[in-house]
Amino acid sequence: MDILLIRPPRPPKAITIGEFMFSEPLGLEAVYRVLKQDHELLLIDMMVERSDIEKVLKKYQPRCVGITSLCIDVETILTLASRIKAVNPGIQIVVGGTQAQLRPHSFTSPNIDYVMTRSTAAGISELFSDLVAGKTPGAIDGVQSKKEGFAVPKQLQFNEYLIPDRSSTQRYRHHYSYFGYKPSALLQTSQGCSKCCSFCLRWRIEGAVERHQDMSAICRQIADIDEETIMIVDNDFLCDGGRLETLCDYLKEKRIRKNFICYSSVHSVLANKDSVERFARYGLKAALVGYESHNSKELSAYNKKCTVTDSKRASEILRGCGIDVWASFIMHPDWSHEDFHSLRKYIRILQPEVSSLTPLTPFPGLPYFDTFRDRLLVDEQEYTKWSFGQVTIRPGKMTLQAYYLEILKTNLYINLFMNNAMYLVRKFGWKALFRIAHGSLKLTYRYLTLLIEEKGTG
Repeated sequence: MDILLIRPPRPPKAITIGEFMFSEPLGLEAVYRVLKQDHELLLIDMMVERSDIEKVLKKYQPRCVGITSLCIDVETILTLASRIKAVNPGIQIVVGGTQAQLRPHSFTSPNIDYVMTRSTAAGISELFSDLVAGKTPGAIDGVQSKKEGFAVPKQLQFNEYLIPDRSSTQRYRHHYSYFGYKPSALLQTSQGCSKCCSFCLRWRIEGAVERHQDMSAICRQIADIDEETIMIVDNDFLCDGGRLETLCDYLKEKRIRKNFICYSSVHSVLANKDSVERFARYGLKAALVGYESHNSKELSAYNKKCTVTDSKRASEILRGCGIDVWASFIMHPDWSHEDFHSLRKYIRILQPEVSSLTPLTPFPGLPYFDTFRDRLLVDEQEYTKWSFGQVTIRPGKMTLQAYYLEILKTNLYINLFMNNAMYLVRKFGWKALFRIAHGSLKLTYRYLTLLIEEKGTG
């Protein structure tokens, strides 16, 4: 075999939304599509099957291995690379993905040969073709070598839009889900986001303007997807009413009935009300809405293009369309006990079907990292803690123990009184309820553990 592509297993102690959403590896599927015509390759999703990597390597004897990465995966990938080299030092190891793009130096190791800081079809093809042929690659756009050293690029370059080959994960697809929808496919129709929220990582990776892909090509992807549910992973899919109308026209013409889920901003719901209502009639079942805060001043500081009043109007529109709302909120480190209390009251007013809380996370390399540097609770190299689920900034108005207690209290309140169990059963069935409840319990346990650990050090 020429190439083995791997999604590593998630670290067990990382607090991630993966407890509820377990989706296909779009990036690796896209790499597979680029390489499949010229190479023999296999994709292994170690989040699904905990493969014995030594047995896999001995069975398939790949010439090179490509591994995708998030920040929390760094230590896992370094360990995995060490095990691969122990079996065969000649295997060339390439790391790509979000962490490779943002912080390539985190993979500095004698076992990592190349890091891709930008993904393009030409770059992927040239790099792996050279490695399979036993050649030393020359200068390739977006590729750094161990010999030259891994470093953050002077200017971040955006990835090329690549269409995934979903056949590469065929044996895993029944495992992939998005909240209660299982199985569920992912679809990206554009890159970038003009909202430019100050806390957001994605627009800094993808660009500060939307780069939409041709809707006819997107519609062809939809037609080829077998799953009944499609999660559209654009940062704000509802931002363009014209594209929504084109999609609805296509779904109507081809008589395609699928369940759609998407990310959305409050601003887009208000700006494209009629198109959103129409999309609801053609399959939009749920929207993940970034309400973020109960405080208009805080929303302004986040560079959100909305107010609390706007959020209330958007929630009414979505509820009127029959679209379920999965609301997200950011917990600021300078919240007081009253702020947490106000958030719980605010959630009761908005009445989302599901709510999730995320601590404000100043990801390394982004402006907030410098803003809160003096209050950081974790080092940049403590990779599993940069999961957007753990508190990384010392609270300003209460002890860390009290802050974790407020998080635990609010999560319990949401799960016991706001995230309606009968809604989950009616929508997804008892099995989904138990799966989601299991994830919620794991999350609660992790926060409780952190609270106890902090009490022990206090």
